[in-house]
This record gives sequence, structure tokens and C-alpha cells, in this order.
Amino acid sequence: MTTVALSAISRSDFGKGAARRIRRTGNIPAVIYGEGAELLHVALPEHDLNLALRKPRVVLSVSVEGQAKALLTKPRDIQRDPVRRNIEHVDLVVITEAEAKERSAMAEAIAVAAEAAEEAGIDPAVAVQALEDAVAHGEDPAAAAEHAVADAEHQAEEYAEANAHAAEVEAAEAVAEAVEAE
Repeated sequence: MTTVALSAISRSDFGKGAARRIRRTGNIPAVIYGEGAELLHVALPEHDLNLALRKPRVVLSVSVEGQAKALLTKPRDIQRDPVRRNIEHVDLVVITEAEAKERSAMAEAIAVAAEAAEEAGIDPAVAVQALEDAVAHGEDPAAAAEHAVADAEHQAEEYAEANAHAAEVEAAEAVAEAVEAE
């Protein structure tokens, strides 16, 4: 499951100076909002957040100090420094348990498709795209992961055929131009 537990510290100071102070302490300013949840301003540990955001379809279980229950969230917006690419601010949206399970199922399917693509010697991004296309058309993520590599290979064959045909047409046009020039 791609649920990562993070502990957050409530914050009450805002603005550029306050955000810089928070970042100097190794935390990232964040906002948590969503249906049925009041707006929360928190600070999350930078290292743990960086590691969590590398996972596809991650669900963050954020436990805020002083609250009994952890909030299930997903990243909505991640603001990064344009030069260093460090995270400067994160917006998190509260999600339901059902949506968290859907995101976890999709993340597991992506991992399976990427691994199968690497074993087959094709680009994992192509297999993941084929998986996402199948899921967008209403297919179950686990079933789509099984044939994502085959779909990606089929797409690669179609592209190769189209490129070969385009090369043949281009060569025929070049020959026709050469004959006309004589």
C-alpha cells in the first residue's frame, strides 16, 4: 500500500518570513483542506515528505499534533524552487478511505506494469501510459496491469509500422523528385 504516515506540527505564523523559518528547521509549510475538514496550516518534515512524494499515487496519513485521528490526504499542489527544485509548499486534500484504496490499487498496478515493462525491455513510461488509458476506459487496474506491457508493445509495433510507411513514402518522393530533376 502506498500510504505514508507523516506527523505534522500545527503552525499559526504565516508569510514569507515565517515560511523561511519553517524551512530552516527542516520542515515544509503545508495546507490541508477538503470536504468536511477545516483548513489546517501545518509543517511537515522535509525529508519524509520528499521520499513520500516520489511514490506514484501516494496517500499521506497526516497526524496533526493535538488531533486524535490522522487525516488521509493526497497532494494537490507542490510548489518547488525553480532553480534548486526543493519543495517550498504543499497543498494536501483530504480524501475518503475508499479513494485511498483506489489510489493504492492504482499505485500497485503501476508498479507491476513498470516492472513487467523493464523485464520486456520496453520503456516503463509507455506501459504505465497504456495502463492509465485502460483504466480511463473503465478497466480494473489489476487487470489492466496484466496486459499493459502487451498493449505498449502493440503500440510500439504500430508506431514502427507507421514510421516505416512514412519512410517508404519519403523515399518514393525523393526518387520521383530525382527523376523529375533529370
